[in-house]
Amino acid sequence: MNPLLSSKDTLLDRLGMAMAERLTTKTSGYEPYTPSDPETLARTLRPGDILLIEGNQKISAAIKYLTQSTWSHAAFFAGDEIPLTLDEATLPVIDRPQLIEVNLGQGCVAVPLRKYSTYNTRICRPIGLTPEDRDTVLSFMISRLGMKYDMKNILDMLRYFMPAPPVPVRWRRRMLAFGSGDPTRAICSTLIAQAFEQIRYPILPEITRAPGRASATSQYSRSEILHIRHHSLYTPRDFDLSPYFTIVKPTLEYGFDYKRLQWESKDGEPLIEKY
Repeated sequence: MNPLLSSKDTLLDRLGMAMAERLTTKTSGYEPYTPSDPETLARTLRPGDILLIEGNQKISAAIKYLTQSTWSHAAFFAGDEIPLTLDEATLPVIDRPQLIEVNLGQGCVAVPLRKYSTYNTRICRPIGLTPEDRDTVLSFMISRLGMKYDMKNILDMLRYFMPAPPVPVRWRRRMLAFGSGDPTRAICSTLIAQAFEQIRYPILPEITRAPGRASATSQYSRSEILHIRHHSLYTPRDFDLSPYFTIVKPTLEYGFDYKRLQWESKDGEPLIEKY
């Protein structure tokens, strides 16, 4: 018997858990272009950073389609701010729980960087965050650890069983907020957006007509931006698109010299010698 189920679980609980297990099953054939190096990530990430992940679960395919993005998952880097047990404190850095994320069927948990060593990832860093506000965001996220899912609202999970639902583009984001149950937070970025909402840190652009400031050009774009001001409709790609988060590439952070690359010819012999 599944240890997550108890004798007090209702039929809806059991159905919800069964659906969650199916949706989080990994798909076959996933190969990252540039797998993440957890050691380099550990040196590069700072508390408050967002790590976007290209997932390979069945639910990932639906999220990527609905959001029209490479990124299906977002995790918040808290680093050593997460309380550790004595055993965890003795682990290598990449094996300590330093990322906070929300997973379908699990809720809010802390996981190590090694978990995403075989995935495409992207680091998004909030610009100009004050130490006080960073502490506020960290405290908010850490306080949510252990938050569980209400698996009873199975309607919220049904949308993910169709990787490419036949709906117009403008309705896809609304599908992420379909229903009213906690499983909506399978779009893990909503909790992160809620954390930044505590300090009024922007994610998507504000709408303004002031000279020299960016503004949405179409009525649909303006209404869409206004609509997603609420944290429940933020998606992983919004941190990527945000003009207030910079993209940090670990391979460039510590110096990159293309002259030091070693290329191979078709016969396997090096064309450029490594200096």
